Amino acid sequence: MITELGHFALILALVLACVQSTVPLVGAHRRWSGWMAVGDTAAGLQFLMISLSFAALTYAFVVSDFSLRLVALNSHSAKPMLYKVTGVWGNHEGSMLLWVLIVALFGACAAWFGTNLPPGLRARVLAVQGMIGVAFLAFIVFTSNPFLRLAVPPLDGQDLNPLLQDPGLAFHPPFLYIGYVGLSMTFSFAVAALIEGRVDAAWGRWVRPYTLAAWVFLTIGIAMGSWWAYYELGWGGFWFWDPVENASFMPWLIAAALLHSAIVVEKRESLKSWTILLAIIAFGFSMIGAFITRSGVLTSVHAFANDPERGMFLLGITAMFMMGGLTMFAARAGAMQARGVFALSSRESMLVANNVLLGVSAFVVFVGTIWPLVAELFFDRKLSVGAPFFNMAFTPFMVVLGALLPVGAMMPWKRGQMGRTLRVLAPALLFGLAVVGLAWAVQSGRSLLGPVGLGLGAWLVVGSAIDLWSRTGARGDLGSRLGRLGRLPRADWGKATAHAGLGVTMAGVAGLLAWEAEDIRVLNTGESFTLAGHTITLEAVRQTEGPNYVTTIADMRLTKNGETIGVMRPEKRFYPVAEMPTTEAAIHNGFLRDMYVVIGDPQDDGGWAVRTYYKPLANWIWGGAILMSLGGFLSLSDRRYRVAAGARKVPGGVPAE
Repeated sequence: MITELGHFALILALVLACVQSTVPLVGAHRRWSGWMAVGDTAAGLQFLMISLSFAALTYAFVVSDFSLRLVALNSHSAKPMLYKVTGVWGNHEGSMLLWVLIVALFGACAAWFGTNLPPGLRARVLAVQGMIGVAFLAFIVFTSNPFLRLAVPPLDGQDLNPLLQDPGLAFHPPFLYIGYVGLSMTFSFAVAALIEGRVDAAWGRWVRPYTLAAWVFLTIGIAMGSWWAYYELGWGGFWFWDPVENASFMPWLIAAALLHSAIVVEKRESLKSWTILLAIIAFGFSMIGAFITRSGVLTSVHAFANDPERGMFLLGITAMFMMGGLTMFAARAGAMQARGVFALSSRESMLVANNVLLGVSAFVVFVGTIWPLVAELFFDRKLSVGAPFFNMAFTPFMVVLGALLPVGAMMPWKRGQMGRTLRVLAPALLFGLAVVGLAWAVQSGRSLLGPVGLGLGAWLVVGSAIDLWSRTGARGDLGSRLGRLGRLPRADWGKATAHAGLGVTMAGVAGLLAWEAEDIRVLNTGESFTLAGHTITLEAVRQTEGPNYVTTIADMRLTKNGETIGVMRPEKRFYPVAEMPTTEAAIHNGFLRDMYVVIGDPQDDGGWAVRTYYKPLANWIWGGAILMSLGGFLSLSDRRYRVAAGARKVPGGVPAE
């Protein structure tokens, strides 16, 4: 009965989405306030109906209702409760239901908290968001119904993919989807502005919180997926340039560009057409990600489905919204004239350079991702584009971006003097060069990657700190300046924290790639070996059982300079229901390095295959992502983001930018 109610609620949500996509749009055109108000009600009710549908599906997974086809295919009675719940979105149908739930949530938020928006703009935004809901709800109802029953229910289910039975990946999709779908709101704002034919500073203030929220959650989702790949897959890497990984990374890059260009719209009323175009493209890349993971056109370990029919439906949705948005952009872009003018040496110019670098970086990733498909379709050749291409083509743009960020953050609006800004940043530059020299002196190899990456990270971190300190003014004693520092707007703190986080991540990536060490050998019980100054001893290998798996665990003692610093326990699990093995790496974390051990298969001579990595600065990669996310949340908590209002006067005369 609950399942049928969930199915009915889903169909009712589709009807409400149709109402939301038409009535307020007509009302805004006719200036009928009553019709425009229908959008608010429909958005709230649509979210309620999809929430009920999602709750019904979750209940079926929790109670192991194997009469439901989706539960039988993706759950098992012996599975831990956490993975029964996360199994709801660990499949194609459930993940799409989560997708439309978040679409409806963002639409409801625009209705609930968008009272400061002009009624016509709010009505159009809700209508466009309703159209997105109609498209994806129709996709679920007609091609991916999660509430299909089985005529003969099995005694037990087929279990969830063991690779997905992990806390990191359990919560990775919701965060990623909030980021993906958050960009639907920027698309809705862009199309609504195109319909009205007006983009101004107020529009820039309204769109920035949604863009920032999407970017923050994308950052968290990507970082969680990277961390999962690092410790769960057993290959020791943090990024494989897999098509699905790239599908989440491209919207992140475009969202970062959109976030910075929206600042120019808000502050200077420039880059209007470019910002609208970025908003359309950002959501387009999000839908391309949904297409890649569900169509089977590109092979990936992360893919949800391999169904060309459903892939064509998604491709049609993507084409419809992209062609519609770009057609409107072509028709209206000429009407969005920029008001502000600026010199070549200005913050506006630096933000334009920021956008160019991020846009070209996203294009490089897109070409590398889609080229194997193009080569097969048009040249009948099977190609594989891997890390060497991306590292060579993508890295230079990120290096230049990192070098420009502190300068751009401190340049004055409209016109400024580059020399004056560089003089203020001289301590950061000197510190970065000192770090490069120190890293070059102590490293054993001749690669510039590690020293340059560390120096660039130091430049970003110290440059962000100098940027904050410069905002306290040039006058006053240390105590008064510290007081003004604490009263700076949270958006300033957020920007500095996010930029510093990018520096930490860059340093971590460079250090790991430049100085990583690997050891592969067969080890018998009681034998030891040394890697990067650490001694590892295989003390015992034992077998035990988990809730729904059997596992082989190795006890490996880690010592340095004769002292034990930890016991590492890598596992090799086997899930009988899914008939699938998984690797659970043992990682001894440290601030400056990780020791990473994987146990392999038993050998004929009684030994065990052991793979060990020394990974310098590995945790800096995810530590930087945490700082970037924290910076985003700090900015979102700023009053100007909460109410989309102008800057508030700050005690002490410090201007809020």
